[in-house]
Amino acid sequence: MNDWITRQQAACPRGVAVSTHILAARALGSELWDEAGRRYIDFVGGIGVLNTGHRHPRVQAAIVAQAGEFLHTCFQVVPYASYIRLAERLNQLTPGTFAKKTLLMSTGAEAVENAVKIARAATGRPGIIAFNGAFHGRTLMALALTGKVVPYKAGIGPVPGDVYRVPFPATAQGITTQDALDALARVFKSDVEPSRIAAIIVEPVQGEGGFHPAPKDFMAALRRICDEHGMLLIADEIQSGFGRTGRMFAMEHYGVSADLVTTAKSLAAGMPLAAVVGRAEVMDAIAPGGLGSTYAGNPLAVAAAHAVLDIFAEESLLARGNTLGERLVLRLEAARARCAAISEVRALGAMVAVEFRDAQGAPSAEIAQRVRQAALDAGLILLTCGQYGNVIRFLFPLTTTDAVFDEALDILESALQAAVPAGGACA
Repeated sequence: MNDWITRQQAACPRGVAVSTHILAARALGSELWDEAGRRYIDFVGGIGVLNTGHRHPRVQAAIVAQAGEFLHTCFQVVPYASYIRLAERLNQLTPGTFAKKTLLMSTGAEAVENAVKIARAATGRPGIIAFNGAFHGRTLMALALTGKVVPYKAGIGPVPGDVYRVPFPATAQGITTQDALDALARVFKSDVEPSRIAAIIVEPVQGEGGFHPAPKDFMAALRRICDEHGMLLIADEIQSGFGRTGRMFAMEHYGVSADLVTTAKSLAAGMPLAAVVGRAEVMDAIAPGGLGSTYAGNPLAVAAAHAVLDIFAEESLLARGNTLGERLVLRLEAARARCAAISEVRALGAMVAVEFRDAQGAPSAEIAQRVRQAALDAGLILLTCGQYGNVIRFLFPLTTTDAVFDEALDILESALQAAVPAGGACA
């Protein structure tokens, strides 16, 4: 293994941070085996990509079948029916009773970049409102929207302008809905008039920012503000979509609809596929030739996405995700009752996180990393997040069996007991 680490460091740039030294050999469901044959339980799922699990047989079969037909044509040159059928399905699935159209892309960052392009074209305005703690991608426009400097923006230099940032309401940070709305009002008072803003982009549940669900009154207020000023509301559902929150899309929890929705990650179970779904008249704002990409809507990825949607429709994964999320929250809340280092447990469906603070109440990335490493040593793969790196997020496959899930919860509990500070945070 050390040889592979050395070769990785020699061959790959250090900017590609690797959180484990596992060398994956094979995976199935929520389990993964390394080159040495050691088994791990995967509660990261490729960072929320594998809601249907590793190598779901229906996804595999769809990819194999498509590979026997054709691998690529470029949809803009020779289109194919599966792309069009997937667009139709996504138009029906995303929240909103209005007519919709769908653009397929390859990555979440591409979806975000194109959503901004479409919003600017549709409104004739340049400005975008984004939020502290947001993550929208690493390409330059997406990076301008992302609300965290280290490690994403450090040393990069200027990013595209006309982006205005306000706090995101989060109880763990003492920021209320009213605080966030007051800050937005100050932006309109001091920085930019509303008539120059094309869109507000928001994650219904902040992902990299620490799994903070947006309060319902906040999302309703954003919808009202957008309607009042002729702005568009963009919901970034790249991490929260496709069943992670107990609904197909997190926006279904809020009673309001976005004008544009960006999706990716679990849309295609590990194949590179993303989408922008939005109001038909908004999506048509850009002239023919202004949208597209060589690999966008790759036939293999599209086949995988159809299988994913079939799995959700026929295998009750939304209910399963809610059940697993509730079980995890119960175990974490029980640990919190006896563990002072756990400051908050947050959850919406199966999108669950636990936050750690030290004895002085300061965010503690050190404790989070100790828990993560103790779990990894025992065979459970976890991942941190949050503006201070003090949050562990759980992105287990919704197909995880009861036996494997119980095993993972036992490992997690042992990791919490082993990793807290001496003297005491967990009894």
